[in-house]
Amino acid sequence: MQVLGRRYDTGDFIAVEISGGSIARIESRSPANAAAAWIAPGFVDLQVNGYGGQSFNDRELTIEKVRQVSLSMDRDGVTRYCPTTTTDSFEVLSHAMQTIAAACDRLPEVNGRVAGIHVEGPYISSEDGPRGAHPRQHCRPPDWNEFQRWQDAAGGRIRILTLSPEYDGAAQFIEKVAHSGVLVAIGHTAANSDQIRAAVDAGARMSTHLGNGAHGQIRRHPNYIWDQLAEDRLSASLIVDGHHLPAAVVKSFVRAKTPERCVLVSDITSMAGMPPGRYDAAGLGAVEVLAGGRLVVAGQSQYLAGAALPIGVGVANVMQFAGVNLATAIEMASVRPASLIGESTAGLHPGNPADLVLFDLTSQNGNDAPTTLHIRSTIKAGQVVHGIL
Repeated sequence: MQVLGRRYDTGDFIAVEISGGSIARIESRSPANAAAAWIAPGFVDLQVNGYGGQSFNDRELTIEKVRQVSLSMDRDGVTRYCPTTTTDSFEVLSHAMQTIAAACDRLPEVNGRVAGIHVEGPYISSEDGPRGAHPRQHCRPPDWNEFQRWQDAAGGRIRILTLSPEYDGAAQFIEKVAHSGVLVAIGHTAANSDQIRAAVDAGARMSTHLGNGAHGQIRRHPNYIWDQLAEDRLSASLIVDGHHLPAAVVKSFVRAKTPERCVLVSDITSMAGMPPGRYDAAGLGAVEVLAGGRLVVAGQSQYLAGAALPIGVGVANVMQFAGVNLATAIEMASVRPASLIGESTAGLHPGNPADLVLFDLTSQNGNDAPTTLHIRSTIKAGQVVHGIL
């Protein structure tokens, strides 16, 4: 199969030859169609809580529901993703691990899309603000034996653990988890400077959705956002959906942390892909999807209840908000998140898997910065799984 379009990082017109599910060669072509799509590596989303009414925290999660969410990623250009569980009881999280693992074992189409499981909580702050929409009654200190039981249930597929290092013994716990090969991320935290530094010394390597899951008001300095922003050993995942972080904050974070240490995530919940309206969502309770994709606590539009917009929205927004170019924005949503979890094959190079996204960028009012990114087609392992070429 041959795919024609413009290379995302140079703008050159190319032909991508695909054979056996991999990129066989990439050749230059003369520009033949000014409306040709951009070609880029498929997006890698490290934080997906659910989609289309399905949540990974669902007590009735089934293999088929995992399959439905996994295939739903195709329409958003996501070729690899991390099913993400949030703070809940041991039983609910165990069921999620077992079900996701079973889906990967039995269904090749799921196994090829799941890069690993992201466990966000329950070892997070119980304080209002930092815990976000996570239920207080299930926020608790880290427990190595409990985590090991979840990892066993997941068949070793847990790749990311988000926690708060504010608990006694957190540094020792982080060291064990990091040594086991899991990416430890700091998030939903009220930790002080010493605790954050100890967590990084112990092996924490990422900040989960930096700037969110925080108090409404914090001290001027020091505080846990400054501490993480200044720590060069931490990469930062950012939700750039236009709702979670103001444009000026995105610009400041990206410039301070540098694009090389920033990755985009959607953090979408089960409400992603749902029309505007009021819903009773598993793990979230009563929520509303507003026009424009803003997801809020029902009747309280000022309080976010997660995200509902795909990662491609973040790609277009980070170009506009932070002034980065297309190549940088795409790699913040593909190559860099893949690298964080130890996958080095996300890229537009011969020999890599043919996991690709073809898309258009549109702008309004004559601005150079794009306002929307439209997915034309998604290619997974050399097969067109969404759209047409």
